[in-house]
Amino acid sequence: MKHTIFAAALALASISAAHAAAIGGLYNTGLGDEGTPEAHYTFSSSSVGGSVPTITTNNIWPVDGTWLLNTATSKWITPTATQGESLDPSVDGIYTYTLKFDLTGYNASSAVFDGRMAADNFVTVKLNGTTIGSAEGFSSWHDFGASTGFVAGENTLEFVVSNYHLGSGNPTGLRVEFESSNVSAVPEPATYGMLLGGLALVGAVARRRQRT
Repeated sequence: MKHTIFAAALALASISAAHAAAIGGLYNTGLGDEGTPEAHYTFSSSSVGGSVPTITTNNIWPVDGTWLLNTATSKWITPTATQGESLDPSVDGIYTYTLKFDLTGYNASSAVFDGRMAADNFVTVKLNGTTIGSAEGFSSWHDFGASTGFVAGENTLEFVVSNYHLGSGNPTGLRVEFESSNVSAVPEPATYGMLLGGLALVGAVARRRQRT
């Protein structure tokens, strides 16, 4: 009888685990080749034109140890194709990098992720318009994450980078890595039936034990 209870509990746990998954669409910055357009993030700014960032190249200033070096996991992205271009000489520049991901078919209230970021100079990250973190600096990582604020369907992450004004030698960029994420699928009707059947089995066994 103990084996029956254990088997039922294990079946319920297996059903639950089978419907948990990593959140799709949470891409690190710079997953393509160096010097090519960034495929997953867009950006907007009044300082420069265009809407597609560029993936930077290692060992070219400022990705030469001034900024964290690029890796196979992520790379810096910049608003222009010239990664060391000096911008914003007299007024702080604002650069909004946007990443969208879709939770259709998933329970948005169960979603969670953790990541880290760096920026030249300061970055605020927002999930669906709500600030979930901020950081300053391009020579070390800063953690961020969210466990609330997700919505069914399309979600939007915005990384709003402030580039402090400087007369020369003033590039700007963003680096993002997602370290973990999880979300539960919305169970289909057949899955609910399996869950109810498993719970009924556990209840029946428990009642039988009470009578014996």
